[in-house]
Amino acid sequence: MALNPDLFTALYKPDVLMCLADLSNDEVFTPPDVANQILDMLPQELFCDPNTKFLDPAVKSGVFLREIAKRLIAGLADKIPNLQERCDWIFKNQLYGIAITELTSLLGRRSVYCSKYPNSPFSISKFDDVQGNIIFHKIRHRWNHAGVNGKCIFCGTSYDGDLGDMNREGLETHAYEFIHTLHPEEIFDMKFDVIISNPPYQLSTGQGQSQASPLYHRFIEQAIKLNPHYISMIVPSRWFTGGMGLGAFRNKMLNDHRLEAIVDFSLSEDCFPGVDIAGGVNYFLWNRQHEGDCVYTYIDNGKKTVLTRKLNEFDVLVRDNRALQIVRKIKAFNETSISSIMSSLGPFGLSTAERGVPHDNGKMYKLMSSAGMSYIPRTEIKTGTEYIDQWKVVIGKATSAGAAKANKSDGTRKVIATLEVLEPNSVCTFSYFIGGSFKRKSEAINCRNYIATKFVRFLLLQNLGAININKDKFQFVPIQDFTKAWTDKELYEKYNLTNDEIALVESMIKPMDLAGGDTDA
Repeated sequence: MALNPDLFTALYKPDVLMCLADLSNDEVFTPPDVANQILDMLPQELFCDPNTKFLDPAVKSGVFLREIAKRLIAGLADKIPNLQERCDWIFKNQLYGIAITELTSLLGRRSVYCSKYPNSPFSISKFDDVQGNIIFHKIRHRWNHAGVNGKCIFCGTSYDGDLGDMNREGLETHAYEFIHTLHPEEIFDMKFDVIISNPPYQLSTGQGQSQASPLYHRFIEQAIKLNPHYISMIVPSRWFTGGMGLGAFRNKMLNDHRLEAIVDFSLSEDCFPGVDIAGGVNYFLWNRQHEGDCVYTYIDNGKKTVLTRKLNEFDVLVRDNRALQIVRKIKAFNETSISSIMSSLGPFGLSTAERGVPHDNGKMYKLMSSAGMSYIPRTEIKTGTEYIDQWKVVIGKATSAGAAKANKSDGTRKVIATLEVLEPNSVCTFSYFIGGSFKRKSEAINCRNYIATKFVRFLLLQNLGAININKDKFQFVPIQDFTKAWTDKELYEKYNLTNDEIALVESMIKPMDLAGGDTDA
């Protein structure tokens, strides 16, 4: 039976895919309009070529393959005039997908073939089997060994009882096929021209005390191994400046001259309505033939800037194009970073949960924790003893509502949530680190006030991608002479900031009241 063109068009109108929310493990569905923005980055002649092969290695809703199909159906109309023959060719020879779960395999097939079973009479193009070209195989993690230190040899996620139980029949393992093989080219046994996807972002075991393992970079690395003509994926932007275990990946990507374009959203809600991903998201175009600078688009609080630039100018990516010139000016002074006088997290070896006792028996240190001030026996402090008799600037490791989270009313950020001076014989938990230690109280106060300036917090913001701060995030912040006080005006003058640059800093950073609240004073 020939396919009715009007019926096909009706079936491909965006509907339920616009309404889908996120799945578990940070598996976020891509809205159709975003999928099309990503497809617009590709050379459009790809959709007029009957030999172009597309792969989505992490099918969720099937939206990428569906939207590609629509473009191919239009683009191949002259080459294959018969609609049914055209659809049969496209679905059987050009579109391929690997689903991340059994549920998404059904959803993806329903979106692409208009039937979750492509060998049924309801499928737009009939296949001989129930999967068609959107496959799902139940894969297991391969642990190097079980127990506390066990990890999957492919995705690196840690072994625990829950993930072990996931290997039982009937439960999802979240061991995604594309990244759980040494030979991804053997999955379909063919070369692909375009690999495009919104991969799972991390593997969360659901245990409050365990850290989630990032996964999206493994999909990118595996796609690059296949050496297609083009790769485009939408992923969290936290890899630009941080992310657990992403240092080597960041270095490779920033030095990969095949990255032709990046579109970066500081607020994930601007890309995925209703979805809050710390540090925002981005989509990119990797072009095997491209050699040169990257066209980088940054979207922040409704403002878009576009700049062609080198991604490896620094060892992290300064996301805001407007801020780049300011960072360059500061770096040109070749001053030592203030991070050189800062401690690592948890300088005194005390856990975040440590609360101490309410009273001092004469043999105690003051303890600063997220619950306030208390006391802890001096005998419990084994590390960081060089700081104890000093005046200390203490910085909270958690940013204020996330580094990229702008105030909805005026677009400003506080950036640092906690910034205090601790007296000698005081210590703190893992929730804080030391931003500088001094013999004189006045120098500690000057250092604290310097870190509180809009100038410093603006520079800190350029190296933040998620919710946590450590001393390495201050690499763009120069150290000063703390025998004197510093104001924003003096810093703007010292580093020759223009009026426009000053206006940018002032517009982005919220005034900070060192007494505890925010103020406009």
